[in-house]
Amino acid sequence: MPLSVLRTDASHSGFLALVRRLDAELAERDGPDHAFYAQYNTVAPLRHAVVAFDGDVPVACGAFKRYSEDTMELKRMYTVPERRGEGAAGTVLRALERWAAEEGYVRAVLETGERQPEAIALYVKHGYVRIPNYGQYAGMKNSVCFEKSLTTLSHREP
Repeated sequence: MPLSVLRTDASHSGFLALVRRLDAELAERDGPDHAFYAQYNTVAPLRHAVVAFDGDVPVACGAFKRYSEDTMELKRMYTVPERRGEGAAGTVLRALERWAAEEGYVRAVLETGERQPEAIALYVKHGYVRIPNYGQYAGMKNSVCFEKSLTTLSHREP
């Protein structure tokens, strides 16, 4: 069965459940750096969140927030481990990019970590290009930052 995708916000129970799992996984992967990153990963300001469902079970999520006038920042991307490699993250990523383009954003930026090779591979596969670490991530050795232009997105793209 194909995944269904819901546009929502950070208060959605499925989104919150997935973010709790994400935070637990990142605490392990980030080790002593986790407290630094956690301060930038609160869900309160996220008004644009996407949850992918298999039936009524949330299996992947992501969100974006305003970074600048024309740029959005991707946040809180996560897929449950048992569904990785099946395209759920790509489905969420494309849904977020389309929504951001509809909102008038022309560029996406994001930060992920060196200890998240699956995430790096996902973003490269979907056309993201590595950039110098920005904002609070400048100088953070574990951080890897990317950007992508959203101007070529078709609103009818699958």
